[in-house]
Amino acid sequence: MSVVRLEESRERIRTELDNTVNFWLKYSHDTVHGGFFTCIGRDGKVYDELKYVWLQGRQVWMYCRLYRTMDRFRKPEILEAAKAGGAFLRKFARVSGSSGQWKCAFCLTRDGKAVKIQRTIFSECFYIMAMDELSRVTDDKDMQLEAEQMMEQIIYWVRVDSSGLGRPQLPGDFPVNSMAVPMMLLCLVQQLTEGRGQEVFQKYRELGSWCVQQILQHIQRDGTAILENVSLDKTELPGCQGRLQNPGHALEAGWFLLQYSTEWGDEELQRTAIDKFMELPYQCGWDKEHGGLFYFLDVDGHCPTQLEWSMKLWWPHCEALIAFLMAYSQTKKPELLDRFFQVFEYTFSHFPDAKNGEWFGYLTQEGKLALDFKGGPFKGKDIIQMWN
Repeated sequence: MSVVRLEESRERIRTELDNTVNFWLKYSHDTVHGGFFTCIGRDGKVYDELKYVWLQGRQVWMYCRLYRTMDRFRKPEILEAAKAGGAFLRKFARVSGSSGQWKCAFCLTRDGKAVKIQRTIFSECFYIMAMDELSRVTDDKDMQLEAEQMMEQIIYWVRVDSSGLGRPQLPGDFPVNSMAVPMMLLCLVQQLTEGRGQEVFQKYRELGSWCVQQILQHIQRDGTAILENVSLDKTELPGCQGRLQNPGHALEAGWFLLQYSTEWGDEELQRTAIDKFMELPYQCGWDKEHGGLFYFLDVDGHCPTQLEWSMKLWWPHCEALIAFLMAYSQTKKPELLDRFFQVFEYTFSHFPDAKNGEWFGYLTQEGKLALDFKGGPFKGKDIIQMWN
């Protein structure tokens, strides 16, 4: 029975992947100025011409990854779109910061003028992913070098001096280990080292280990909870910030750790990834009344201060599907496959748009449509990562 259900799931995934790729190929390409429209309505119409760098980078990465790893997507139009998106990023995304260091904009006008810069590392992270993956399908060594140079800048900001991010040091503020940072750095280590040989592997070996240890610090409450933010001395923070849980992030960290454990043959880390970063957030994050994963939670049961805390978003469900299927493939434990099927049923009965293609991203707690656009400042075609 499980084999049949898995094959049915695979076929549904294949269909959704094809529909989603076709949607973005049809509606998102800006043939005048280059790059991609990211603000796209339910029917494919562009409702805002602003271009968000996170989504530009993700789309370049996804086109390249599909082209490189899946035969049916090895099409000239996909490669050319990736190249055009990469050229737009290289020309416009990087801006000089106040410290003289290169930053990447968060948002650009249609013709590439910077509108906003975030005081974080994430635009730079998606720039790196785009450049590295594009270098693999074009064999462009300059792009690979560019990705590694930007990576060195991020490492400096995270581990040495964060002043280049432009965030003022305020007296009441204190340093925090936010799980998103080591998670993203670990993702970049895995991206940059994949198939690159021992020299590159050794270059990022220590960083990968550091990222894992930073992520593991988020196991709190005697191993019973994953908290989104902890102090630099590995302890729980006071207030709402310290009690915050993000089930989707924890599940995402889980499969990053699982990949790392496989690379290093670390069985203890494999168990931790599954037991702490998959099972715990699933148990606390699954809405037993309406189904689906909550966006945010408070570990002590208070109402989270994030206004969207009870909503059901597309991406935590994608992360859960990746995590549980990967965990099952490595352990063959039937309960992990059961988790996958439960998340699968909710996801595919709520998010896909059968009429216009692609997925909706934002639902109410009850699973009703809340926001009907297909692309926005934070949602693009990155849902495809699940299928690859």
